[in-house]
Amino acid sequence: MSSFNEAQFSNSPKKQGYSFPAEWTPHEATWLSWPHKEASWPGKIDAIYAPYCEFIKEVAAGEKVRININDEATRAFAVSKLKAAGADLSQIEFHFNPSNDAWCRDHGPAFLLNAAGTKKAVVDWGYNAWGGKYPPYDLDDVIPTRIAGHFGLPVFHPGIVMEGGSVEFNGAGTVLTTTACLLNENRNPEYSQEQIETYLREYYGVEQVLWLGDGIVGDDTDGHIDDITRFVNEDTVLTVVESNPLDENYLLLQENLETLRKMRLSDGRPLQIIELPMPSPVIYEDTRLPASYANFYIANAAVIVPTFRDVNDEKALAIIRSVFPDRKVVGIDSTDIIWGLGSFHCLSQQEPALKG
Repeated sequence: MSSFNEAQFSNSPKKQGYSFPAEWTPHEATWLSWPHKEASWPGKIDAIYAPYCEFIKEVAAGEKVRININDEATRAFAVSKLKAAGADLSQIEFHFNPSNDAWCRDHGPAFLLNAAGTKKAVVDWGYNAWGGKYPPYDLDDVIPTRIAGHFGLPVFHPGIVMEGGSVEFNGAGTVLTTTACLLNENRNPEYSQEQIETYLREYYGVEQVLWLGDGIVGDDTDGHIDDITRFVNEDTVLTVVESNPLDENYLLLQENLETLRKMRLSDGRPLQIIELPMPSPVIYEDTRLPASYANFYIANAAVIVPTFRDVNDEKALAIIRSVFPDRKVVGIDSTDIIWGLGSFHCLSQQEPALKG
């Protein structure tokens, strides 16, 4: 094990009264990194821009959309695609923060608020492209600090690897994650589970860490929580289950369901569990893709849900509508986007609004 330095937590975000808000709390903006890496969607990148811009259009109806771009040529290309989609360009800002890839949930800033909701800060976790799978990632790794610098926000550097898609928050002191990802030897092998929990508590401002096991088949992130189980309020989760006992996701999702049933929040309450179906396997070029309805994004004006031209699309949308009665729930075809091994939640990161 590493030398674990308790002193670094003496002035942590938690000690200063900061915490990571739940996704359904009001946003000032949603951050994205414009897709440009053809190797992430080999042979298909041109097909993703229409659904991607439809996603931006829906988000921009209720908040700013701030997009990291590499250069003026990329900005001009993005504007042309967004105009074609009918997006409100007055709600869209472009920021010249060059990126290696598009997965802003994982490389973007983790925005914190203080208890009064009057101050904002950024955590810049280390980023290594899911255990060094897809180099280079040097540009992505510095984006949070670049954004914090632009807006004059304080920035914290924990010094360990952490991806936004690996953590899920109820906004009331609990974070949900997976052992498959956070305890993987390709992330922070020198730290124990207890030490990782200390980082989560101190830098996200939470009290309790709840652990699930494995992620879904085809997920190259080693088991991100945002493909499996999502909080929709402080004591309720949507969790995906597979109905076909012969499917390779069946047992691992049943195990996660059983684990959720045994969990208790810090005040002793059990979780309220609502099951979401899985789509039929989405396979492209002999590769099973990590298609999941759990990879939805909660924006101010809408909840955007990936769909897959599947019989379960409408069933999943109906369930999600039932838990977000105050928001428009929109299904957007993610069949091409998922070839990049992620969907709308993976592509986005929320920036909370200040109060007052």
